[in-house]
Amino acid sequence: MTNYEEPEVVVVSSKGQVVIPQTIREKLRIGPKTKLLVYSYQDGVIMKKLEIPDLAKELEEVYKKVDEGIAKYGELSGEEINEIIQKYRKQKTK
Repeated sequence: MTNYEEPEVVVVSSKGQVVIPQTIREKLRIGPKTKLLVYSYQDGVIMKKLEIPDLAKELEEVYKKVDEGIAKYGELSGEEINEIIQKYRKQKTK
């Protein structure tokens, strides 16, 4: 069963801007600088919140795992570091 909510009317500004109603922004956690994917479909416009991973944070997590490996086993080879990275990626997709 699909859950539809009552639509709200918004007005397009002279610059082509629209205001997403507060209730929708809060529900979808859309704040300043949130990226939205926008495309047309038939006679409508669809907006979808775009989840962009924080690459700096992910890289920091990988470095932490590598540092833990070095602390535990000493220097690591490139192959061992690559194994840590692959293991991290598999965990992220679960």
